Amino acid sequence: MMSPAIPLFVIASEAKQSRATRKNWIASSQVLLAMTSSTQMSVQASTASEPLPQSKRDLMPLLLPIVLALVMIPLIGSPSTWVTLTVASLAMGMMIFIMASGLTLVFGLMDVLNFGHGAFIAVGAYVATLVLAPMAGYVQADSLWLNLAALAPAALLSMAVSGALGLVFERVLILPVYGNHLKQILITMGGLIVAEQLLYALWGPERIPLPLPTSLRGSFILGDIAIAKYRVLAMIVGLVVFGLVLLVLNRTKIGLLIRAGVENREMVEALGYRIKRLFLGVFMAGSALAGLGGIMWGLYREEIHAAMGGDLMVLVFIVIIIGGLGSIGGCFIGAILVAMIANYGGFLVPKLALVSNILLMVAILMWRPRGLYPVTNR
Repeated sequence: MMSPAIPLFVIASEAKQSRATRKNWIASSQVLLAMTSSTQMSVQASTASEPLPQSKRDLMPLLLPIVLALVMIPLIGSPSTWVTLTVASLAMGMMIFIMASGLTLVFGLMDVLNFGHGAFIAVGAYVATLVLAPMAGYVQADSLWLNLAALAPAALLSMAVSGALGLVFERVLILPVYGNHLKQILITMGGLIVAEQLLYALWGPERIPLPLPTSLRGSFILGDIAIAKYRVLAMIVGLVVFGLVLLVLNRTKIGLLIRAGVENREMVEALGYRIKRLFLGVFMAGSALAGLGGIMWGLYREEIHAAMGGDLMVLVFIVIIIGGLGSIGGCFIGAILVAMIANYGGFLVPKLALVSNILLMVAILMWRPRGLYPVTNR
């Protein structure tokens, strides 16, 4: 049977209805798109106007030196003695920080356990004697400017020689053992021993005196308080170095790459930056700072010897472990804490002075197993 015919007016009416429905659907879609885009623009505008969320600042480690100093006031008893010990602690902490800051960056960025870092400390101190000996007239003059005129080239040459030695050390010894911590420990310890023996061969086993310049001897007397002049200079130099390191790390592109390399080295390499050159530059800068710390420590002790770098390595490693691997701020606080414990402990309980730094490290690691301000996850 044939299907019944559909009238033409029915077909026309259905076509009109479908066209009207399609027009209504398009109009509603346009309205919906307009509403969506306006909503997205308002959300983006509100997001742009809102400040980025800031990470909470951890102030507890910053308060540790202050709390420790305040706790020591009643234990020491004499306010003048407390001030003298506190200033001595700050000066000692600045010198330790200068020596340790380069090493913490080297480990944080390069993942290198450089047990030969003490060689740069000793070499810097010995190089300074080569400059200060011919300039004995400037060193012995009773003029601050003449004394500084002798110390400045000695410090610059010590940093230059230590940095150059760091270049050779990294290219020859460390480059073949990247990624292998056991071999790094063995080869860098061997490098330290070789450097010490070379210093013995060149200068002999005797301790070489390194007297303070005339204007830096003695103390500033403020009532009953005596503050050594050289310790004031050490604090100024340490604060300047700390400020410059923070400025480079936080305000320059190189510092941005260093901080990024500490946190994620592979990502920096993937972005096309030559991280190996950055490694070498950081290693040389850390070696140069160690040389500067060596001359400052030699003047602090007023003598130098070939094994001084090895003797200081335990102290330096304690500082960077306490502060957190790769952290300059943590290294700064850790150096101050170590110096405070050494000075306060040596005054109150002399028998515990030798193990006070170990006890401090154990206490900090029990509180924060990764140090005060850890940067790297390694």
